Amino acid sequence: MVSTDTFLDFFIETREHTEAICKPLEIEDYVVQPIIDVSPPKWHLGHTTWFFEEFILKSYDSSYQIFDEDFSFVFNSYYETVGKRVVRADRGNLSRPSVKKVYEYRDYVTKAMIKLLESDTNGTLLEVLEIGIHHEKQHQELLLTDIKYILGNNPLLPKYSDSFIEYTADKDEQRWLHMKEGIYEIGHNSTDFCFDNELGRHKVYLHDYQISNRLVTNAEYIDFIKEDGYKRFDLWHAAGWDWVQQNNVNSPLYWHEIDGKWHYYSLNGLTEIDLNAPVTHISYFEAFAYAQFKDCRVPTEFEWEAAQHLFKWGQRWEWTESAYLPYPNYKKVDGALGEYNGKFM
Repeated sequence: MVSTDTFLDFFIETREHTEAICKPLEIEDYVVQPIIDVSPPKWHLGHTTWFFEEFILKSYDSSYQIFDEDFSFVFNSYYETVGKRVVRADRGNLSRPSVKKVYEYRDYVTKAMIKLLESDTNGTLLEVLEIGIHHEKQHQELLLTDIKYILGNNPLLPKYSDSFIEYTADKDEQRWLHMKEGIYEIGHNSTDFCFDNELGRHKVYLHDYQISNRLVTNAEYIDFIKEDGYKRFDLWHAAGWDWVQQNNVNSPLYWHEIDGKWHYYSLNGLTEIDLNAPVTHISYFEAFAYAQFKDCRVPTEFEWEAAQHLFKWGQRWEWTESAYLPYPNYKKVDGALGEYNGKFM
């Protein structure tokens, strides 16, 4: 366990970074929820604050006064143990509390947390604090993906930032890495932080396989489009083909064909596609169909993990053929935090 001072610095940096992510937004952007899977930025700001209030301040600071009793109903995500909550699909209907009030809530809770951490702490508190910090970091990723969906579905395609760099081109020549048949250890293997669903380190047996040293590029994926990949039912899972037909899908999310050239909406606006950058924002169905098109397959989670030290992957969403299941000997955390991952596997 690291020192309290280190955790305090980590906590403050994390809280500040969340607000820095939201700084380029206009006030109108904070409440938009185009689909159920996208939460408004205002809700993320409140929910990450509620986590510290609910699971730390209410339990470890007897002098703490709750900022607003109604906020637990508004900003609880899915913790049945804690109580009732706003339906996920209705988060975009919350014109109140105001954005100003949510920032006041954040400031109030952050100051209370700093005061608590500067006074008296114990090992259990720091364990929950570490989870809370990494929980907020997860929401920083979600904020960026949700902001991108909000702005990317606006017909004006507004920029989030002129300086935001999403992807760098991969200039490596594609080659196949050979992995030998054998027994491999899977799961978290470090004293550093991990979430509970990364634990239950265990052995798996893998046959010989080959895996690409780099991700599929936009240029390679355009070949799939040109060869009628979205029109060939034989490449798709049945459910995937239904998805293509029902949603009229003919390219990855955020792609726009303009005057015969493919363009891509990123957080710094609409630009012509970088052909050497890895293809992103494709569904599992699309990844599966592309692999079929290339006479390949999507790797399993275990094949990916056994080989990951050999390649530069890991900074994109990389699909595997494995279901989201608990590892052997996985143990769910006691109490409300056990709902964090345990009930989704």
